Amino acid sequence: MFAQILPIFINVITPVFALVLIGYIAGPRLDIQAKSLSRLAYFILIPAFIFLTFVNADLGNSVVIRMIIYMIIVEVVIAVVALIIGKVLRKPAPMIAAYILIMVFGNVGNFGLPLIEFRLGEAALFPATVYFLVISTTAFIIGVGAASSQSGKASYLTPLISVLKTPSILAFLFALPLNLANVQIPLFSQRLLDLPARAMVPVMLIALGVQLAENRDFSITKDVVIASLLRLAVAPAIAFLLVGFFGLTGIERGAGIIQSGMPAAVLCSIIAMEHNLMPKFVTKVVLFSTLASVVTLTILLALV
Repeated sequence: MFAQILPIFINVITPVFALVLIGYIAGPRLDIQAKSLSRLAYFILIPAFIFLTFVNADLGNSVVIRMIIYMIIVEVVIAVVALIIGKVLRKPAPMIAAYILIMVFGNVGNFGLPLIEFRLGEAALFPATVYFLVISTTAFIIGVGAASSQSGKASYLTPLISVLKTPSILAFLFALPLNLANVQIPLFSQRLLDLPARAMVPVMLIALGVQLAENRDFSITKDVVIASLLRLAVAPAIAFLLVGFFGLTGIERGAGIIQSGMPAAVLCSIIAMEHNLMPKFVTKVVLFSTLASVVTLTILLALV
C-alpha cells in the first residue's frame, strides 16, 4: 500500500486538486461567480452526463440492483451512526442534525467521479454514477429531513418533491424508459449531449474552487474536526464493512467505498443556509474536510 501512495497522490489526487486550486485562484481575480458555474453544471452538464450514461447502460444486470440497495443501506446506517455519536457526545439537537447532514452528503460529483475514473479506469464511471445518483437522492431526503426538523419546516414531502425536481433525477427518469425499450437515440443527439457531458468534471472542479474561495473562514473547532472525521473516515469504514454482504467485487466494490469517503459537499452549506442549520459551522466543515481529504483520499485510494 505504501508503495502506491506517492503515485496515487501525484497521478490521481493532484490533477483533481489542481483544477480546484485553479478555481480558487482564478475565481476572485477574474470575478467568476461560483453560482453561475454551479448552475451551469447542475442544470446542463450533469443531466447530459446522467442521460447518456443511463440511456446506454445495461440496467438489467442484477449487480446494479445490489449496488443500489447497498448504497441506500450505507446512507441510512451512517445517518444513524451520526445520530448516535451526536447523542453520546451530548451535542445539542441542531449540531446532531448538522452531523447527519454532513455524514450523508459527500461530494460524490465534483470529487467522486474524476477520482474514481483516474484510479479505477473509465469502466468504473458507470458504477460511480449509479452511486452518485443513489447517494444524492438518499442524502437529499435524509439531509433535508434532518435540517427541516430543526427549522420548523419539518415535512417529509418537501425533500421528496425537491428530489423529483432535481435535473439529474429527471435526466435519469427520461433515460430509463428509453433504455428499457432499447431505443437507440439519434447520432446528432448523442453528440449534442456528449459535448456538455465531457465538460462536466472540469467545470465542477473549478466551480468547487471558486466556491471555496468565497468562503475563507479557516477557523477550526473540535466539532469541525469531529464532523469531518465522520465524513472522511467513519463513512467509508461503514461502506467497507457492509459491502461484503452484497457480493460486490471489482470496480463496483471499489467505486462504492471511494464514493463513501468523499469530503462534505458544498450542497450541505446551501441546505444549511436554507434551513438556518448552523450554516457557518457546516461551511467550515465543507472547507476543512475538502482540504483534509488530500490525505484521507490518498490513503483510501491506496487501500481500495
